[in-house]
Amino acid sequence: MTPATSFRGKRVALFGLGGSGLSTAKSLVAGGADVLAWDDSEKSVEKAKAAGIATGDLRDADFSTFSSLVLSPGVPLTHPKPHWSVEKAHAAKIEIIGDIEVFSRERALLDPKAPLIAITGTNGKSTTTALIGHILRQAGLDAQIGGNIGVPITDLDPPGRGRVHVIECSSYQIDLAPGLKPTVGVLMNLSEDHLERHGTMENYAAIKERLVAKADTAVVGIDDDLSSAIADRIEQAGTRTVRISQRRPLTGGIYAEGSKLIRAQSGAGGEVADLAGIGSLRGAHNAQNAAAAMAACLALGLEPDVIARGLQTFPGLAHRMEQIGHAGKVLLVNDSKATNADSTQQALASFASDIFWILGGKAKSGGIVSLAPFFPRIAKAYLIGEASAEFAKTLGAVPHEFCETMDKAVLAATRDAAKSAAHEPVVLLSPACASFDQYPNFEVRGDDFRRLAQERIKAADTERVP
Repeated sequence: MTPATSFRGKRVALFGLGGSGLSTAKSLVAGGADVLAWDDSEKSVEKAKAAGIATGDLRDADFSTFSSLVLSPGVPLTHPKPHWSVEKAHAAKIEIIGDIEVFSRERALLDPKAPLIAITGTNGKSTTTALIGHILRQAGLDAQIGGNIGVPITDLDPPGRGRVHVIECSSYQIDLAPGLKPTVGVLMNLSEDHLERHGTMENYAAIKERLVAKADTAVVGIDDDLSSAIADRIEQAGTRTVRISQRRPLTGGIYAEGSKLIRAQSGAGGEVADLAGIGSLRGAHNAQNAAAAMAACLALGLEPDVIARGLQTFPGLAHRMEQIGHAGKVLLVNDSKATNADSTQQALASFASDIFWILGGKAKSGGIVSLAPFFPRIAKAYLIGEASAEFAKTLGAVPHEFCETMDKAVLAATRDAAKSAAHEPVVLLSPACASFDQYPNFEVRGDDFRRLAQERIKAADTERVP
């Protein structure tokens, strides 16, 4: 844990006692703050009480007695309308911050130069965060990995020179972290997402830009126009900027050329890594992830060969192109983290053909219309959840089956894939949807798929035993 000593002696309101909210409350109390916490969930409030956190309905609290409102990232700040706690904080003219800001202030107090790599973007940020952390650990460094991925940031060990923090940041978290100033800031890409929270694409992009604009070194993917413009803008403002691309050569930065990563300096390029044969980094989208990791680790002073060795041993990220194993010749892949069409596009692009695709759930704006160019790669689609009827219309002539639930889909897809003439057909869960119609989150959905996939693998192994 990182005790939030910068809040010692201050009275702090905290709303939202989920995973990161409860961790932040504990950090504040450990640092000497006087915390009053609340949540709309009675179960969360009881859990906080059991952890020794003072709780009370903030609707009845006098906000003028607080120095800050610490807000959990998922609580609406501006759109579709500010949460009532936000309105009370505005009326009392107190700051509204989140867990990343609490950590940032502690870093500023303990050691402002303590290495911090912060990663954001619409797609790829979780894999890139995990990949950077893996490379650093393989290099023998104390890499603390968390934030929006896995461990809440305040649960990590405190910042210091012998320790590197590698943090995934959502747009929600950046919006609540005005003091975030990373050693290396990484912006992967930008596409339409979370507009219900930010109102417009311009607002969403501007929030993402904050992370790299304040970094000592900014690593920016330039394969979309918004991110490319951000790279130009922050470089002109004086930020050291390293561009990355999975689509085209660069005169400076890191770019992918097939499976190879090329480091370009002063117009000349040289290979620094080859991703061929690394199953956990399959596909063009992972070339961008690897390029970002290479650029970030170079900025921290690691040698290219050390980084390349780390890439070779990366086990992959749970729920993102996670290779569960083979049921006979059939490869089963868990891409439950693909909660929108852009993310699923990356998965479909990773396989040339013979994809037995499980998709569906709670549809996002636009559905899967943008994925039509990849439909020729689909051997058959298996529809689950409330988006089934809508997606069936979009699939049109693509063979598809209404399965309703994950267990039926995995059984049907594995059965059909086993009959394929392909050398390695793939059963791919890449839903292009939120999970909330059937599961509490994409992790639980992915866990369910993994369990069912492992059952298919075990059954296939049993059938092969003489």
